[in-house]
Amino acid sequence: MTYAVYLLLAWYSFSPAQPAKSNYTSSTKINAVADSSHTEQSVAVSFEDSIQSLYTSIGLEQYDLSYKVFRYAVIGYYTLRMQGKLSDKNLLSIIDFTKPSSKKRFYTIDIASHTVKFFTYVSHGKNTGEEMAKSFSNIVHSNQSSLGFYITAETYIGSKGYSLKLDGAENGYNDNMRKRAVVMHDADYVSEYWIKHYGRLGRSQGCPALPKEISKEVINTIKDHTAIFAYYNDENYLSTSKYLNLDQLLDNYSVIAKLSK
Repeated sequence: MTYAVYLLLAWYSFSPAQPAKSNYTSSTKINAVADSSHTEQSVAVSFEDSIQSLYTSIGLEQYDLSYKVFRYAVIGYYTLRMQGKLSDKNLLSIIDFTKPSSKKRFYTIDIASHTVKFFTYVSHGKNTGEEMAKSFSNIVHSNQSSLGFYITAETYIGSKGYSLKLDGAENGYNDNMRKRAVVMHDADYVSEYWIKHYGRLGRSQGCPALPKEISKEVINTIKDHTAIFAYYNDENYLSTSKYLNLDQLLDNYSVIAKLSK
């Protein structure tokens, strides 16, 4: 059973039944509230079980991607889909900025086929940190990486070669990506050669740069409205992002179930 079908069946199986016509007493109201609460809890449990099942099915533990990061990414992915901001490619990319740049930390996951399409290196901004990413910004000329959900846009050929424009989806965290000219491109300094000689990747002006040998393939795969989630354990961001509001997502579970077909 595919994840989409599992999620669809799980959510619809807990959809509240239509009440029969009858005298609606106080006792009935109490029971209805209790049933509603039970249904909400069941939907939440079903959703969490579905994410865990997907994580296990894809085998993400062997790629050193934590369940915590993946869970956040999936919540945001479905919220963005619910809002009609993503294409039907079923692709979710993740940058785990808690890992050093000397480790592979860029993932592209096919939600429908339960596969990891890409697992590679990615740079961070020169003012974000050296080997470890520590500081993030949405400010023009900050030369820092941005947190949160990006949406891929169109490709072009510019000063960095074949590149992919990105739109930040979150006000205050990454919505200045166009103004900052933060794009995805390739770079010589994103390589195992660079890591061997300098102990880390080189750094960008805030762009998520990829290895030359794989950049074009990644860009062509994820372009045109797919999600990228740039994660860091920033509690302020995690607690305020409108795309990580699980209660809001579950309130619209029937909509998401239809998207998951």
